[in-house]
Amino acid sequence: MLDCGMHMGFNDERRFPDFSYITQEGPLNEHLDCVIISHFHLDHCGALPYMTEMVGYSGPIYMTHPTKAICPILLEDYRKITVDRKGETNFFTSAMIRDCMRKVVAVNLHQAVQVDDELEIKAYYAGHVLGAAMFWIRVGSQSVVYTGDYNMTPDRHLGAAWVDKCRPDLLITESTYATTIRDSKRCRERDFLTKVHDCIDKGGKVLIPVFALGRAQELCILLETYWDRMNLRVPIYFAVGLTEKATNYYKMFITWTNQKIRKTFVQRNMFDFKHIKPFDRAFIDNPGPMVVFATPGMLHAGLSLQIFKKWAPFEANMVIMPGYCVAGTVGHKVLSGARKVELENRQVVEVKMSVQYMSFSAHADAKGIMQLIQQCEPANVLLVHGEAGKMDFLRKKILQEFSVDCYMPANGETVVIETPDTVPVDVAVPLLKHALGSDNKRPKLIHGALVMHDRGVKLLDSRQAMQELGLTGHQIRFTTTVASPRAALADALYTRLRDRLPGVEDLSTH
Repeated sequence: MLDCGMHMGFNDERRFPDFSYITQEGPLNEHLDCVIISHFHLDHCGALPYMTEMVGYSGPIYMTHPTKAICPILLEDYRKITVDRKGETNFFTSAMIRDCMRKVVAVNLHQAVQVDDELEIKAYYAGHVLGAAMFWIRVGSQSVVYTGDYNMTPDRHLGAAWVDKCRPDLLITESTYATTIRDSKRCRERDFLTKVHDCIDKGGKVLIPVFALGRAQELCILLETYWDRMNLRVPIYFAVGLTEKATNYYKMFITWTNQKIRKTFVQRNMFDFKHIKPFDRAFIDNPGPMVVFATPGMLHAGLSLQIFKKWAPFEANMVIMPGYCVAGTVGHKVLSGARKVELENRQVVEVKMSVQYMSFSAHADAKGIMQLIQQCEPANVLLVHGEAGKMDFLRKKILQEFSVDCYMPANGETVVIETPDTVPVDVAVPLLKHALGSDNKRPKLIHGALVMHDRGVKLLDSRQAMQELGLTGHQIRFTTTVASPRAALADALYTRLRDRLPGVEDLSTH
């Protein structure tokens, strides 16, 4: 099973995956060999404790080391918001999160993990957030690459996604920005800084909803550098505790960051911010301009929603949404142009503040998705994690450019993809050398004995094949007679046979 996320737009049972698609009754273990988690965002890992502790899955779970470290913190943050503040029941507990994480097996990048006799997995760098990975999965002779969320462009703290030219039978790729080709990063950063500066210059407050780790660090580095350069004194705040935790994780997993951060890390830690201070809830009503990073990123709960409710009715203020928002969340409603937003408790918030969307989202755009397809050369492509209309546009573009079948199934729809049943054959080096000779550029026929056993199929020369099978060699000798033809024909036949079959004798000469 690939990822086990939570839908942030729902507050009932619809927020968790519908496991009846896997099995109508009986334990999930009988139908799943393992669960793979691509990264720590809740739409990819949020339902994991529910699956293991409430539904009863007890098989192996694989994720990278940074994901394993950060996952429980975000799960606990969300649990606090949902249970402690909103009083919801039928939700996992802190103990369940701990028990769930004990079942996790952490993997390194490029480490081949043999799940069972037939199933092998390998993680590749995905960019996106700290610890995010794509997974190559092989079952027998067939393979799949699952991207999770990825970014083909390096940013201020992470590198670009990369995968081998592994030619999988199927590439399952996210398609969040299926029809978007983003402008240059430099333009986006300049635009972001201009908007923030203009707002605080006029005495306004800027709210930037973010998730605890990821875009938050990139935008903090950007504002920190700008504040230094412009010698600004307006306060920048970040949710209490999260900056400290984030800094520790970036120190711990420094090898996952980009080259520039790794290089300068010894002299100066890019995440020790001089201008960015911890935020206290009491600051919400403070007069004067300020910039606040608050979680979560989609305005669906927590501190970011609290601040939004207070600041939204004032025209001088601004909210900058730096990432994608799922349908149903307050963030999505605001970005869709809603000037009055109804919250869960029937409270209506009038939105007079300026609403800006600036894509600092670390998802691949259409160009990046095409780049990945070119990089790994799949036989088929399947689009997930996107909106139907945009996905269909991308599906047609992939078919047109790469001539590969591309699928975009709806939730609950089964797709059957036919793949050639290939049998990989190991060829013995001595046989290969002998067959190719000195000229290895011209195609040649290779003759050998095909030996099959539990470990696979080998093509060997006859001597190696006999050794492998424990057989002794035999020689077969035979003679035959033909009616004597005319002398000239007999001479020609004898010459031909002698050339082809060593040991042929002309008995008429004896």
